[in-house]
Amino acid sequence: MAIQVLERATALLDALAAQPDPVALKDLSKATGLHASTAHRILNDLVLGRYVDRVDSGLYQLGMRLLELGSLVKGRLNVREAAQDAMQALHALTGQTVNLSVQQSDEIVYIDRAWSERSGMQVVRAIGGRAPLHLTSTGKLFLSAVDTRQVRAYAARTQLVGSTVNSITSLEALERELSLVRQHGYARDNEELELGVRCIAAGIYDDAGKLVAGLSISAPSGRLEDAWIPQLVETAAKISEALGYDAGLAT
Repeated sequence: MAIQVLERATALLDALAAQPDPVALKDLSKATGLHASTAHRILNDLVLGRYVDRVDSGLYQLGMRLLELGSLVKGRLNVREAAQDAMQALHALTGQTVNLSVQQSDEIVYIDRAWSERSGMQVVRAIGGRAPLHLTSTGKLFLSAVDTRQVRAYAARTQLVGSTVNSITSLEALERELSLVRQHGYARDNEELELGVRCIAAGIYDDAGKLVAGLSISAPSGRLEDAWIPQLVETAAKISEALGYDAGLAT
């Protein structure tokens, strides 16, 4: 039954997408073959989710939520495409795992990775895996990009739950860490998510100057080298440039 509802909702969205102007319920019912009452019920749920808008005249049109989701998908596809060659080159230079991650709510999501058997560690979090912002180098980049009020709201929501003995679990310590991130232009994870694994990350920006992803190197704690930081930052900058970011205009 749940799958049937999804199919019907998709049919309604497709019918709305096929028309340049708002559409009446009776026309949607005819286009999809759904009874008017069934179409009306599903449309109500889609309106609540902002996938569909109901205009004053009682007509329906696609909602802004679809635009928001589409923009997210477009941005993530673009950054993956722009980053792939650069990630492979950075992996070849360091011999370590190179990750591409984006923010989703209070977590980062790993969307791509360059690694090989010689990386010296098993990849624990697969593509699509998630981790809390405050426990990861890329997550700290995103937290450093927002104001104090938002950082404190994040801390209140998550309670800054730790994962290892090295995890940052107090607001004061997190704010000190984020200050260092802003000062240095890159972020670290010192075995805060997983014991035995350290990471460094630099930000990737789009043509509007928005932080859209983090590029990170993960390595066994004894193998991570600070000498890689300039190359990491430079690689992230090259990916940003490929996305249209102009560092000169941002300063």
